[in-house]
Amino acid sequence: MALPSYATPVERALHVGARVFAGLVLAYLILPLFVVIPLSFTAGELLIYPLPGWSLRWYVQFFTDPLWTGALANSLMIGVAATALATILGTLAALGLHGSRFRGKSLVVGLLVAPLAVPVVITAVATFYFFATLNLIGTYAGLVLAHTILALPFVVITVSATLQGFDTNLVRAAASLGARPGLAFRTVTLPIIAPGVISGALFAFVTSFDEIVAALFLASPQQRTLPRQIFSGVSENISPTITAAAVVLLVVSVALMAVLEGLRRRGERLRAGGNG
Repeated sequence: MALPSYATPVERALHVGARVFAGLVLAYLILPLFVVIPLSFTAGELLIYPLPGWSLRWYVQFFTDPLWTGALANSLMIGVAATALATILGTLAALGLHGSRFRGKSLVVGLLVAPLAVPVVITAVATFYFFATLNLIGTYAGLVLAHTILALPFVVITVSATLQGFDTNLVRAAASLGARPGLAFRTVTLPIIAPGVISGALFAFVTSFDEIVAALFLASPQQRTLPRQIFSGVSENISPTITAAAVVLLVVSVALMAVLEGLRRRGERLRAGGNG
């Protein structure tokens, strides 16, 4: 954001310094990616520079080895299931909390978003002991529920933010015209809050797809996800296939973040058009 023309030299210097600092932090976070990506195309069997040559052999191995393809399939299946559950439950929670006033509302909101504040390892340990009493350890259901718990706050927050600008008079108008609550939700509420719901669902999927701590505690070898397989590969046998898997994770995450950015810009254009 540009400073006004009447800003003092000190303010301009602080503004430039803040932008430079933010750029350096961003470069520090991004530069390691440029180390991993070339290594995934190495023709050798060691993770070394300079590269002995260029090859796609590790991507071929990643997409043909049952160990890796099974982990990828598990991540996709668990991610889709957890995303569906988190989106439905998070949207319902946000709708229920929006505009409502009751004793203990702050506590309910705090519990819903607690997985964002509590270290994930604590959540994973607590989930492990609780699921052990329900015989859910080493099951797909247990892993899906754990990922749902971790992804739910993102849906609640994004949908709640979208609802801040929602005019409840639209629902009342639909009801006055004879629309039942379900019809009013499908035809009035949902189309308006759809960008927030979709954004929350994408955040939920990325959270599940990249999650490793809960998988280490809860998953058996049959439910091994892609991040856990990468962790196991690094611990047991370092192979360039790991870098190919890491690049696949990166591409999926970046693609989903690009979709989120597109939704954000679309929402801004719609709001600007409505205000105009």
